[in-house]
Amino acid sequence: MTEERTDKLYELADLIHAVARQLGAPADLRPGPCTPVEISVMRFISKNPGTSARAAANATRLPSSNFSRVIKSLISKGLLLRKADERDARSVRLYPTEMAKANMERMRAFWSQALEGTTADPATLDLVNTTLRRIESELASEASAPAQEVDRRGADPSRTGYPARS
Repeated sequence: MTEERTDKLYELADLIHAVARQLGAPADLRPGPCTPVEISVMRFISKNPGTSARAAANATRLPSSNFSRVIKSLISKGLLLRKADERDARSVRLYPTEMAKANMERMRAFWSQALEGTTADPATLDLVNTTLRRIESELASEASAPAQEVDRRGADPSRTGYPARS
């Protein structure tokens, strides 16, 4: 990879993080505020109702101990349902509650309003959305791939609870 490409990809990642930090949560979430990690987990589960805990933990890049705490918090807030898998009672499936669905609609309205006027050209907005969806999909598929190699620090990623990164 060239130095120029490295710089451009770094700038893209840096800007994604900067924009995400600017997009807070609306004040009217029920039953109250959620942490950015809780929002990330709920975002994934809302887009993938009935997902397994393992898939959601991998997608949100949370180690199982942290993910467990987040799930317990979301259940206690009434935002998440945990149901036994109909095909395998040992497995659990995660579903958003009606309150969580209403919160996602609040987030949709809040974030749409926050971004209104930032991109006037619909074609540019479509291109940016398509590109970011592809980037998310690529990164998520890397995160869910089985850890085959030792990571750059020399640790076996399958033993840390963190997904492997390339």
